[in-house]
Amino acid sequence: MITEVTNVAIFKQKALAWAAKFGTLCYLDSNNFNDPYSKFDTLIAIGAKAQLKANAGDAFDQLAVFRTNNPGWVTGFMGYDLKNETENLRSANSDHLDFPDLYFFVPEILISIKGNNVEIIGENEKDILEAYTSSNLVPGTQQAPINLHPRFSKAEYVQTVGKIQQHITRGDIYVTNFCQEFYADDTEINPLSIFQNLNTLSPTPFSTFFKWKGNYIMCASPERFLAKRGSKLISQPIKGTARRDADEAIDKWLIEELRNHPKELQENVMIVDLVRNDLTHSAKPGTVKTEELYGIQTFKQVHQMVSTVVCELRDDVSTVDAVKNTFPMGSMTGAPKISAMQLMEQYERSKRGVYSGAIGYFSPDDDFDFNVVIRTLLYNSIKKYLSFHVGSAITYHANAESEYEECLLKAKAILEVLGQATTYPQS
Repeated sequence: MITEVTNVAIFKQKALAWAAKFGTLCYLDSNNFNDPYSKFDTLIAIGAKAQLKANAGDAFDQLAVFRTNNPGWVTGFMGYDLKNETENLRSANSDHLDFPDLYFFVPEILISIKGNNVEIIGENEKDILEAYTSSNLVPGTQQAPINLHPRFSKAEYVQTVGKIQQHITRGDIYVTNFCQEFYADDTEINPLSIFQNLNTLSPTPFSTFFKWKGNYIMCASPERFLAKRGSKLISQPIKGTARRDADEAIDKWLIEELRNHPKELQENVMIVDLVRNDLTHSAKPGTVKTEELYGIQTFKQVHQMVSTVVCELRDDVSTVDAVKNTFPMGSMTGAPKISAMQLMEQYERSKRGVYSGAIGYFSPDDDFDFNVVIRTLLYNSIKKYLSFHVGSAITYHANAESEYEECLLKAKAILEVLGQATTYPQS
């Protein structure tokens, strides 16, 4: 069923509020960013008529079977710790969220929005349309301040960056993504309201609200991990961040500074090389190329340096294998990839879980699109545990104090919706 709506923004809000009443939900919103590779503006997958939950071991094999048995729309997430399946690695850091490493479901109801056109797929489609268009719009409420705790003090973070740079000096790695967790115990929140506020404060092209069995993902990601369009694979790693400024002249200067900053250029090109290498495992020979290097994209909170790497998918590589061959994404690991992941397991203090993973969909035409789970709140409502990670690239030339400030800059919108000062206490 296809219908036309006049006010898309209000329609999306009502549809999300209605969909959030269901036990399983995946809401994907591009926030009207102009993306040549997007199939839709918004996708809402509601209810699970079939589902797959798996942990690292044979999760990708299970996903391949699940996908074969369900060739239509399938949405879900993959956690970072599937690295232990793709490589000989382990995860021993603490985990208080208890999300599975992989979860996908076949929706009972699917709503897609493109422009002013809304398509509804499901039983009793007219009743569905009437149900959520007649539902009351509940505005997001302000979250009372939450008592957040860091896993690292600023001094500990700076000291750890120094240790990581010693590995770089020795030649063990040459770039890595070092991440830290902020968390709150015994905390009650309204996840939908939090997401609505986050999406208003920091609208991004890969925003996601995911609900499953009392577990919530509230994501304001600007980054695409991997997409397939026909026979073409597209990866768009982000490396390089600059703050925004209300003064237009200063804001333009900050863009130029980012565009010409040696450290930001260095980390971006190193990750582009890593992504190119990852894509060769799925690509037709000679088809891997960098479509755009050092592109600048501007978001409400930050400027980002984004590169685009593409290839033609080999005929003998399945869609699931194409994802597996590049997972986890290079922008969240480092290079050499395996060494960087081993070291970060040693120096980080909590399991990344869904953070640094991917959320997205497989479509009936066998295309797919997955984001990078960053700028994201994770919440286990049963344990009342709230968590978010932030990270930055550590290179030989990285300044630890600046990297700490970059982490706080990336967390600015999250801290604000949680009622925190935009500059987090650094003790």
